[in-house]
Amino acid sequence: MYVCICKGITDSQIRDAVNNGASSLRKVRKQLGATSQCGKCGIVTKKIVDDTLAQNQFDNEGLFYALV
Repeated sequence: MYVCICKGITDSQIRDAVNNGASSLRKVRKQLGATSQCGKCGIVTKKIVDDTLAQNQFDNEGLFYALV
C-alpha cells in the first residue's frame, strides 16, 4: 500500500529499507525521502519502522533448549 503519496513510497519499500539497515525513521527518511514533504505519512511510516524492527528482533532470537 502507498504510505507516502507525495513521494510514491510503499510499505514494502519502507520494510525493505529497514531490513537493509535503516534502523530509524530518520534513516528511512534519508534513504527513501518519506516524510520529507507534507509529513502526513510520518505516523504510519514510524509504525512500520517500529513493527519491522520488532519483528526482526523476534526473528533473530534463537530458541534455546536445555541439554539433557
